[in-house]
Amino acid sequence: MNQKRWSIPYARPKVSKELLAAGYGPLLAALLTQRGVTTASAARLLTEGGAECLNDPMLLGGMAVAKARILQAIRLGETVAVYGDYDVDGITATCIVTDYLRGRGLRCLAYIPDRGEEGYGLNHIALDTLHDQGVTLVITVDCGITAVEETEYARSLGIDVIITDHHECKNGPLPDAVAVIDCKMEGESYPNPYLAGVGVALKLVSAVDGDGVGMLERYADLVAVGTVADVMPLVEENRYLVSRGIRKLEEDPLPGFAAMLHEAGVDAKRLTATTIGFSLAPRLNAAGRLGQAFKAADLLMCRDEAEAAALAGELCELNRQRQNIETEIWQEAQAQLSGETPDGPIVLASDRWHQGVIGIAASRLAEQFGLPAIMICLMGDQGKGSCRSYGGFNLYDALAACSEHLLGFGGHALAAGLTIAPDQIDAFRSALTDYYRSHMPAEQPELRCDLLIRDPALLSIENVRELDLLEPYGNGNQKPVFCLSDVELESVSDVGNARHMRVRVRVGKARFEGIFFSHSSEELGLREGDRVDLAFTPQINEYRGHVSVQLVLCGARKHSAEDLCEEILMGSPENFWAAACYCPERADFVRIWRERCGEEPLPDSLERLLPLCPPGIAPESFCICLKAFWEGGLLRGGVGVLGAKRAEIDGKADLEATEIMRSLRRAAQEQI
Repeated sequence: MNQKRWSIPYARPKVSKELLAAGYGPLLAALLTQRGVTTASAARLLTEGGAECLNDPMLLGGMAVAKARILQAIRLGETVAVYGDYDVDGITATCIVTDYLRGRGLRCLAYIPDRGEEGYGLNHIALDTLHDQGVTLVITVDCGITAVEETEYARSLGIDVIITDHHECKNGPLPDAVAVIDCKMEGESYPNPYLAGVGVALKLVSAVDGDGVGMLERYADLVAVGTVADVMPLVEENRYLVSRGIRKLEEDPLPGFAAMLHEAGVDAKRLTATTIGFSLAPRLNAAGRLGQAFKAADLLMCRDEAEAAALAGELCELNRQRQNIETEIWQEAQAQLSGETPDGPIVLASDRWHQGVIGIAASRLAEQFGLPAIMICLMGDQGKGSCRSYGGFNLYDALAACSEHLLGFGGHALAAGLTIAPDQIDAFRSALTDYYRSHMPAEQPELRCDLLIRDPALLSIENVRELDLLEPYGNGNQKPVFCLSDVELESVSDVGNARHMRVRVRVGKARFEGIFFSHSSEELGLREGDRVDLAFTPQINEYRGHVSVQLVLCGARKHSAEDLCEEILMGSPENFWAAACYCPERADFVRIWRERCGEEPLPDSLERLLPLCPPGIAPESFCICLKAFWEGGLLRGGVGVLGAKRAEIDGKADLEATEIMRSLRRAAQEQI
C-alpha cells in the first residue's frame, strides 16, 4: 500500500549533549532524545538493563496467599491442574507452571480448552473432568479474571482455584478464589502493569521457589515468546525478560523451539523479537486456532529431539492450513463489504467462518480500512467475535459501553473477544458506531517517521550497528523509522516473482540500496529518475564479505512537497532546518518575481499555489522565494503569502535580511 499521509519531523532534531558525551553516536543519541531518553543513566538502563529490572513477585496482590496454598499442595502431594488459554501467551504460561510443579514432585495436569468446542476460560465440563481426575487445586494462567460463576462451581466440587491473569476487569466483581493475581486489577500497585500472562506465571513460580533470577534463567525463552506474541510493551521489566529469552533461544533453546526454528529456516544465532513474532508465534498460534493447542504444549514440554522435530513439522502443517482458511475468510469478508468503503467500525458475521482464524482476518480489515474491525463466527444461538482496534481506539471501553447487546466480552484496549446473540448483531453494530463517532480517535498519519535524515553520513555502518542496542523491538519500543526526502531514484526493479521491490537511491554523493517487501514498483507508481521520499529502518547487510547499509523500506512515494511548503509559508522558523537544502539562488528570485508575481493576487490556497511553481525550480524553493518577498514587503495582503499581491516599496528590498533567509543560512550549518 502506498502511504499517503506521512508525519515527517522537519525541525532540527534535539540531541542530548549528555548522551553524546557518554559516547553514544549521533544517530542513536538523536533517536533516544526524541523518545525522551536524555540522560546516560536512562540510556544505559534501556540498552543494558539487567536483573535490577526484575520486580519482586511478592509485590503482586494475592501472591502471598497463592504461594502458601501452592506450598501446601506440594507438601500434601495434591493433584493440581494448570488451566491455560489456547493462544501463545496461554500455552507458554501453562508450560512454565506445569513444568515447575512437576519438578517439585506434584502430579500436575495441563489443561488447555478446545477453542471451538469449549471457548475461552474456565467452564463447568472442564472442571467436572478435572474433578474426576482427583484435582483439588486449579491454577489458571492467562485467563480467569472474569470467571466468577465458574470459580463458585469449582468450590462446590471441592476444588480450590488460584487465578493468575493479565486481562482487564473494570466491571463486575472478581472471582471469590483462594487468590486472584492480575497486574491490571484496580488498585494493583505492582510496578509493571504490562506483564503478559506468561509474565504473571513466571512471577508465580518465582514467588513459590524464592529464586526469581533462577526461574528466569530456566524459563526465559518461554517468557519471551509469550510476551512478544501477546504484543506487550517491550519496556523496562518486559524488555529485560524478552532480552534474556532471546539470548536463551540463541544459546540453549528448548528442543521444541530449536526444532521450530529449524523448520522455519531461521538462523538461531541472529534472533530478534521480530523473528519471534513472525516465525515462532504464528506456528504455535496455529495449533490453538485450529483446536490443537495441546500439540504446541507437548512440543514445548518435550525433551526428545526426534519427537520435537516431528511435532514441529505438524505445527508447520497446521500453520499452512490456517493460512488457507484465513484466505477464504478474507475473500468472503471482502464480498460482504461489496467493494464499499465503510465509514465506521466494521462488524461482519458468518456461519461459515472458523472461530480460531477470524481474529487474523479482523486485523487485516482494521489495517486495510483504518477502522476497528469485529468478525463474528455464528454457531447456532450465539456468535463468537474477535475484535481488533485501530488508531488508538479503546475497544475494551467500547464493548463495555455496548455491553447491553452482548452476552459477554473481555480482553484489552487493542484486541478483545465477545459473545453475542445473532439477533443482537444489528443493534450492536449501531450502538458501536454511535460510540465510535462520539469517541473517534484523532486522525493518525499512516506512517510516522522518527527522524528526517538530511546528512547521509549519519547512515554510516558504525551508526547503524549502534542501533542494535535498542533491540528487542516491539510494542512500546518500535523499530526506528527514518526518512529520506526528495532523493533521486537511480534504479528500481521487482524481485521475488515481482512480490518485492529493490531500489537504489542517490543522496548527494552517497548511494544506498533498499528493499521493500510485499510491494512492487507498479503498485507504487515509481520509475527510475523519479524524485522520491523513502521511509525505512536501516540495517547492516553482509554478503560475500561485503558490508553495507541497507534500507528496509516501510514506505515509498514520489516526492511530496506539500507539507514542507506549508511549514515554509505558515509554520514555525524552527522547521526551516529541513528546508535549508532548498535555499534559492538569486536567479530563482528574479525569475519567480517576473513570472509569478504580477498584478493578480496569488492563489489563496496551497493546493492552487504550488502548480504555479516554474519548471526547473523545486516547490520548496518557490515557497521560500514567496515568503522572502512577503517578509521583505514586496507582497502584501492575504493570509501571509496566500492571497497576497504585488506591492511597491521605496528602494530595493534586502531579501537576504529577511527572517526566512537568515534562518535558512543558519540551518544550513546545523547538523544533529
